[in-house]
Amino acid sequence: MDFQVTGMTCAACSARVERAVSAVQGVQACAVNLLTGQMQVQGTASEDDVIAAVEQAGYGASTRQKPQKQSATSKETERITGRLIASLVLLAVLMYVSMGHTMWGLPVPYFLGTAATAGLFELLVSAAILILNRRFFVSGFRALVHRAPNMDTLVALGSGAAFVYSVCVLFSVLLRADTAPHFYFESAAMIVTLITVGKLLEAHSKGKTTDALQSLIALRPQTATLWRDGREVSVPVDSLQTGDIFCVRAGERIPADGIVVEGSGALDESALTGESLPVDKQTGDSVSAATVNLSGYLRCESVRVGEETTFSAIIRMVQDASASKAPIARIADKVSGVFVPIVLAIAVITIAVWLFAGREIGFALARGISVLVISCPCALGLATPVAIMVGNGVGARQGTLFKTAQALEMTGRTQIVALDKTGTLTRGAPRVTDLLPADGVSETQLLTYAFALEQKSEHPLSKAVLEAASEYGVTAEPVTEFETIAGRGLRGTFRGKTICGGNSAFVDGPTGETITEQGKTPLLFSVDGEYIGMIAVADALRSDSAEAVEKLQKMGVRVAMLTGDNKRTAEAIARQAGIEEVYADLLPGSKEQIVRSLQKDGRVAMVGDGINDAPALTAADIGIAVGAGTDVAMDAADVVLIRDGLRQVPEAIHLSRAVLRNIRENLFWAFVYNCIGIPLAAGVFIPLFGWELQPMFGAAAMSLSSFCVVMNALRLNRLAKRNTIKERETMTKTLKIEGMMCAHCEAHVRKALEALAQVDTAQVSHESGTAVVKLNEAVDDAVLKNAVQAQGYKVL
Repeated sequence: MDFQVTGMTCAACSARVERAVSAVQGVQACAVNLLTGQMQVQGTASEDDVIAAVEQAGYGASTRQKPQKQSATSKETERITGRLIASLVLLAVLMYVSMGHTMWGLPVPYFLGTAATAGLFELLVSAAILILNRRFFVSGFRALVHRAPNMDTLVALGSGAAFVYSVCVLFSVLLRADTAPHFYFESAAMIVTLITVGKLLEAHSKGKTTDALQSLIALRPQTATLWRDGREVSVPVDSLQTGDIFCVRAGERIPADGIVVEGSGALDESALTGESLPVDKQTGDSVSAATVNLSGYLRCESVRVGEETTFSAIIRMVQDASASKAPIARIADKVSGVFVPIVLAIAVITIAVWLFAGREIGFALARGISVLVISCPCALGLATPVAIMVGNGVGARQGTLFKTAQALEMTGRTQIVALDKTGTLTRGAPRVTDLLPADGVSETQLLTYAFALEQKSEHPLSKAVLEAASEYGVTAEPVTEFETIAGRGLRGTFRGKTICGGNSAFVDGPTGETITEQGKTPLLFSVDGEYIGMIAVADALRSDSAEAVEKLQKMGVRVAMLTGDNKRTAEAIARQAGIEEVYADLLPGSKEQIVRSLQKDGRVAMVGDGINDAPALTAADIGIAVGAGTDVAMDAADVVLIRDGLRQVPEAIHLSRAVLRNIRENLFWAFVYNCIGIPLAAGVFIPLFGWELQPMFGAAAMSLSSFCVVMNALRLNRLAKRNTIKERETMTKTLKIEGMMCAHCEAHVRKALEALAQVDTAQVSHESGTAVVKLNEAVDDAVLKNAVQAQGYKVL
């Protein structure tokens, strides 16, 4: 169950709410996020009981609603800004009278020339400032009544004590005509004003931590164009239903997940996957909500709408991860729960000690007030959630989704990565890797005969041959008298000749042992009994797998490969990827056992994509599912990589480590600030060095502490910027091509370029006459040029 809690101002508040809700019968776990005000509750308790417990603790609660484009943080910032401006104007007048006149002799109206009249004026102005900032007093004393003092309690007691003491001094002046009184009206007003400045800075910086989530929400289209009765009709996107046909022109966003039924276009899917290059879509291809149609016109049938879309699922995942708590936050939570009562006790002891030492009541009170206003439970409470929120936002922009804060933390602690082979390290579909025609036979001739024979087979290896033939532009009429010889191969008649294809036991020719040792499957072909060549087929390694493995190893992570394939094939793929530790011939249950055995040596992250990986993903300390995997794998995983490929695995670990480092920095400075600030405010250093801290400077320090913690967390955004810049500067090339006339030409060029090992993807447009290729390593321009010109086109 998800709730929104209102009225919390510091870590003591969130700790109080957690204790109150955890005490409700049926609640198994409760996590409150001070940053967003979100609360996650697990158990069988009813929503009404949970809300009642929160209200009884002195706060408000409601079930979490659909996220809005304008967050509660931005609305709070607007309210604080108005209150602060009015407070600053009044404070300037107050400071001029109280300090400008008495300390520097600045002129004031004649009626303020006496101590009594000046005191009355300061009373009225400071009272006005306190009334403007009354929320501190309302929240603080209400929390005190509920026996759960919070930061507002400290501010209210500090400012209120200064104000009440000054009122008493003013009455003394009026009754005894004291000519040299010491008022603290300006301190009372300055405290709440400076705390308000801090709250504004904090709210502004908090808003920046939720920018990633808000920017995602803002990408949701508000309207959809439906195709009804032969015409286009614009409707609110919420009214879209499954099965509707919607239209998308160039420059518009896709309103729902669907299937293209007519037209073609190039979609910008960066909001969904973090991929910067557009993706071509044609009839039969799937499209996702919130992606942008850059060119072309599409008509699509909606498959998932509203909250069911992939994009909405991503938003929920980011929200849930930000609302949950990381294990590292436990220390701060324990301290925050008792922090305010301890500070109140220290303040009372400070006043008593100074009075016992013979100092006047004004001096002792100032020391106690300084202790109250310099202590900052907010810095402790915000240290973890702000870093988690920013880290999740960075991950979402990069296409890495952490389901919980615990997943974000534990990913960085990974010591061993276990990689599934098929579909994870490899592409998951066999491809032709080598064409080895016999003497006197060309590659095209070999493919022509192979295409004719294989086009009637449904075997996965046959599909690989057909794909290769298509890339070469080979076509052929079908064979006759076609037959399948189980376990051996295929036979048929083509152009009056008998052609055969299969293994070496069926077709006379080389044994293909060298090919087999490389993890490839040799397919031999003959015409009328005469051997014409061999085609090697394999589930090829992904272009970025070796690079990802190398990065993991450089990060000190041990890498192992788990697969159900035979040992020879597994070892061949492992050699290509740079993996030394291989576990082959595994059943799904065996993968889980291997993961558990690896856990004896350290924390294990399992990376997989299929249903057979689900047990291992669940057993691992961290389960990572690649985005092209099955729903079962993604449900079982703790981290989801939206883009295909393994490059994001080291990126996810690097991001998690950066977040952990940032949290430790935040906690360190929050603890150090309070450990130094409170003794300084109490006057411990006065006898030693003469260091004395006025209450107003304590309030300023308190205001800046939380702001500094949040700003430190925002530094994590630089990770995303550096990765994006690096990718755009070093990983793309653009070719200007002449001769492309249609989508068929685009397909030929794209397949030719993507067949190169250095090319991840190629985005080709015959309209602009360009091909934008994304590279996984450096490649000479001549290689790209030759690949295109081999298809009959000219590279300019």
